[in-house]
Formats: sequence, C-alpha cells, structure tokens
Amino acid sequence: MLEGFRPGVAATFGVGPDDVPERTVYCSITGFGSTGLHAGRAGHDLNYLGWAGVLEDTAPGWPPVQIADLAAGALGTVSEVLAALLVRERTATGQRLTVSNRVAGDPVPRLLTGGLACYRTYATADDRHLTVAALEPKFFARLVSLLGRPDLTDRQFDDDQSELAEDLASAFAARPLAEWLTLFDGEDVCVGPVSTRAEAAAEFGTMPTDDPVPLGAHTKRWRDELGLE
Repeated sequence: MLEGFRPGVAATFGVGPDDVPERTVYCSITGFGSTGLHAGRAGHDLNYLGWAGVLEDTAPGWPPVQIADLAAGALGTVSEVLAALLVRERTATGQRLTVSNRVAGDPVPRLLTGGLACYRTYATADDRHLTVAALEPKFFARLVSLLGRPDLTDRQFDDDQSELAEDLASAFAARPLAEWLTLFDGEDVCVGPVSTRAEAAAEFGTMPTDDPVPLGAHTKRWRDELGLE
C-alpha cells in the first residue's frame, strides 16, 4: 500500500495503516514525516529543500531537478519497500514505512524549474529568501489572500508568468523573513524559508551523543544476521 496524503488523511478514507492486513507493507510518502512540528504542513520539493538548508548557497536560484522528490520520495521509497519485503519474507509480518518526499509530464514548460511564478524562491526585505511552491490553486489562492493580493488568484497559470512573478516579488520584498514565517505558520500555502545549514540543523537535527558508537560496532551483528562467518 502506497499513499502520499498528509498524516492521518488516509485513515479518514478507511485505508490507513491500521486498516490493512498485518502482512501489508504500508508506505506513506510525506513532506516532513508523520510526527513533529511540521508533520501537517503542506509543501513541495522546493519547500523541503529550503527548510533543509540545501538552498543556502544557491538562492534565489533553484536546482534543475527535484532533489527531494527523486531522492527521498522515489529512491528512498523503493529502498524502504524492498527492505520491508525482505523482512516480511523472514517474519511473515508487514511493515509500516514513512518516507519524506513527480509523476507525469509537465503541463507548462520548465514547470518546476522556473516556468511558474508560483514555484520559485523570492527575496524578503532582509535579503533572505522564501520558497514558494503553491502549485495547487487552493494553496495559491490562500497565499495571495494573505499577501493582500487576492486579485492575483486567477492569474496563477497566465501565459505571462514573468509579470505575475514581478508582482509576487514586490509583495514578498515588503517584509523580513521572520514576519512572513509568522504570517504563514499554520496556513496551507506551501511556503517556507531558505534556511542556513545551521538553522536547518537546529530545526530538524539531533545533538551528538556523549558516547558515540565506534566504527564497525554493528558489523558482527549484521554478519551474524546474514549468516556470514
């Protein structure tokens, strides 16, 4: 079973991880995981890269491919599912997997690499940057409403994306990053910061333990499990 809703949504349809047989390998592709401060936050690839500090050296530019979607959403999912199937063969028990996250072609040229004004990075008043990935109309409508520019709602997919991008850039340049994050917190707008690596580590990382595991400490256990001498 593979699903990509936000945490808890699949269960409301009766197809959550607790609704399937025990032998099922159930994989949830999420943006920020199933628990924690950002679990329910709406987002897309560009937002995830911004939160993670990946764009610190490139903003306002963005990568030519969707790193989070491909590396975490696709490659990570395949690896986790294959491992879970192996465990099921050994134990007859399924697994519950959660991986943090493009399927189909592009309706707009360079859809996720600058083709749309609603999927870009924008500078703020303090020379920081926001990731904007409000692809779905409902997210974009809420975003421009909060910006005080509801007149932009019907222009999301205009042929002239450069004009729309200029209007959005002007709006975002009016406030510093922290103010925008406060305004958008708890809102379904698919907007996030371009964090520094230090900020990303403080937000999502864990502090080193005082008793680090020595190199090779788990090798014997793994070899025993694999039946190797």
